[in-house]
This record gives sequence, structure tokens and C-alpha cells, in this order.
Amino acid sequence: MTLFRWAQRFTPLLIDAARPCRHSVGGHWFVDETYVKVSGSRRYVYRAVDQYGQVIDVFVSTKRDLRAATAFFADAIRSHGEPAEITTDRAHALVRVVTDLLPAALHDTTQHANNRVEADHGRLKARLRPMRGLKRD
Repeated sequence: MTLFRWAQRFTPLLIDAARPCRHSVGGHWFVDETYVKVSGSRRYVYRAVDQYGQVIDVFVSTKRDLRAATAFFADAIRSHGEPAEITTDRAHALVRVVTDLLPAALHDTTQHANNRVEADHGRLKARLRPMRGLKRD
């Protein structure tokens, strides 16, 4: 059995075995967007991280606008429920979407409050840098 076939066969089993060890998604989300290069063009990556540092959801878009932010939040809420508190930067699209979709959630936009997800972006970019970006979506 080749290594590739071994990985194909046993990776789903390992994922299922590790699933109970993960935290359930916390009630405090840190949300931000960054960009990555995909085949030479810029793509925006919306990411949400909870208070435990666990990645909640990721959404890749060609544009950084209200439609992309709404799609990201709608998918994250559908998958994990509504958070009690959200921390974002002052991006207009994120502020508007949080106000529209999550009116009951406490929304924090103070300076440096979003450092947790910004540091997580650093880990993502450090992983992509040696690869010189991604080759395809």
C-alpha cells in the first residue's frame, strides 16, 4: 500500500477520532479578513476564531464587500449558531453585517481588541509564504 493510499484511507478515521477532543465553538468570535495570492491574483479570506483560538469558519472571496461578508456570516451562523459577542475591526462591511444579522450580540470594535485573529492571520501567511501563494482556489 502506497503512502498516498494510506493517507486517503486512514485520514478520515483519524479526523473522526480527534473530533471529540475539539472544544465546542465558544460564544466569543474574533472575525477579520485578509488577502492571499491565488494564481497571481488577490483573494480575500474571511476568518473567524473563537476565544480558544479554534478556527470557526473560513470563506474565500474575490471581492471584499458586503455580499462576501454576509455570505461568510450566514454560513458561520448556520453551522455554529449565533455568538454572544463578536470582535471585529472597523471594516464597514463587517460592522453592517453584524448589525443586521446579529443585533443581540455585543459588537466590540475597539483598537487592538482583534489581535487574536490578526495573529492567526500571521500563522496562515507564514504557511503560505514558502509556497509563494496558492496555485488554484
